Amino acid sequence: MGYNPIKEDVNNIIFQNPATPGMENAKGVILQAHLDMVPSANSDKTHNFETDPIKAYIDGEWVTADGTTLGADNGIGVAAIMTVFESKDLVHGPIEALLTSTEEAGMVGAKGLKAGVLKGDILMNLDSGEEGELCVGCAGGMDANISVDYALEPASGEAFKISIKGLKGGHSGMDIILGRGNANKIFFRFLQKAQTLGVRLATVDGGNARNVIPREAFATVVVPKDKTAEFKTLVDSFTTTIKSEFSATEPDFQFLVDGGTADQVMKLADQHKLVNLVRGLPNGVMRMSNDLPGLVETSNNVATVKSENGVTQISCLMRSSVDTAKESLGDMIVSICELAGAKVELTGSYPGWKPNMASPILTTMQESYNKKWGKTPVVGAVHAGLECGILSTNYPHWDMISFGPTLRYLHSPDEKVHIASVGKFWEFLCLTLANTK
Repeated sequence: MGYNPIKEDVNNIIFQNPATPGMENAKGVILQAHLDMVPSANSDKTHNFETDPIKAYIDGEWVTADGTTLGADNGIGVAAIMTVFESKDLVHGPIEALLTSTEEAGMVGAKGLKAGVLKGDILMNLDSGEEGELCVGCAGGMDANISVDYALEPASGEAFKISIKGLKGGHSGMDIILGRGNANKIFFRFLQKAQTLGVRLATVDGGNARNVIPREAFATVVVPKDKTAEFKTLVDSFTTTIKSEFSATEPDFQFLVDGGTADQVMKLADQHKLVNLVRGLPNGVMRMSNDLPGLVETSNNVATVKSENGVTQISCLMRSSVDTAKESLGDMIVSICELAGAKVELTGSYPGWKPNMASPILTTMQESYNKKWGKTPVVGAVHAGLECGILSTNYPHWDMISFGPTLRYLHSPDEKVHIASVGKFWEFLCLTLANTK
């Protein structure tokens, strides 16, 4: 399109466009979205995210994808920014585009943004997922990277492959309040009971990303030959229990047991240590916000548990809108790991974004929305890791806001975007640019 973008060392892309006639004195606006997506596919779907196109299709009022994440998070924000810069008839002041890299895997682009590169005064983050809402705050986050060593010994008994499938999963921040099942926690709950029958663990592979509630887990176990009938009875009763407990949130839950192969299993002491650790790790909502009713303050997601080459790696993503609460949760996980004899490293900490209810851009957008559609948009915060808090570190003067069209089931193969809301979001974005003085 004839722009001359800057590509930063961390792969952020930045470009700008001068004001349209009559808007030269308006405050500068930075339009921001992230370039990456969460690559998640159903276990029965063969899909290479580096080479295969997303197979999107229209399902009634929504656009979704065939068995994979759609990438509307945050492709829809990037598309809107590109369309603003491509358009010839929009009214706007000085605008800049900030397309950040690697948001989904550690906020790398936001953390690496250099001070002084961008000149605007207002940041519009286009990464929210509910049309008609204006977001003015978000949670910060921190990773817990846990490793547990194990030794192997010869297997004795009949091997079975366990598959936990059919869970909804979803965004580990936005959807953590929904009470969905965590495949890792469910499997180790089962294994804790199965140990009483002498069941031994050969391998486990649960979850696929730190910021996704794990939908699936796979494991191979070995059962003493004289306990296989009791094992199958336990499988049936456990499946009934989980289906009953999660009947409202996980109607498609499956606990499948098939024949498997295993020559070796974890030594019993190492297995007990791993089971107790995963069972003991906190998961889900830890505390609700005192300031914003209905908003999660602090949570943890036991995201992945994978055993390979004598080490089981466990990843957790903690979130909180209160930095001291996030640090306290991290200390809790460290304590549990020390009791279990596991190694743990807390990494990737990033700050939350504190709401500013006196924000000028918030007032402007409320007035524009009310004038156009006859109602005032909802104002709130999200229990998710928007980049605003990090970006403000080098640009503390920015007046920031986040908005977007309606998306559902982010970070899962059920991800979808509401078609009509995209048109409304686009119109609102154009109105906001024209009314920002």
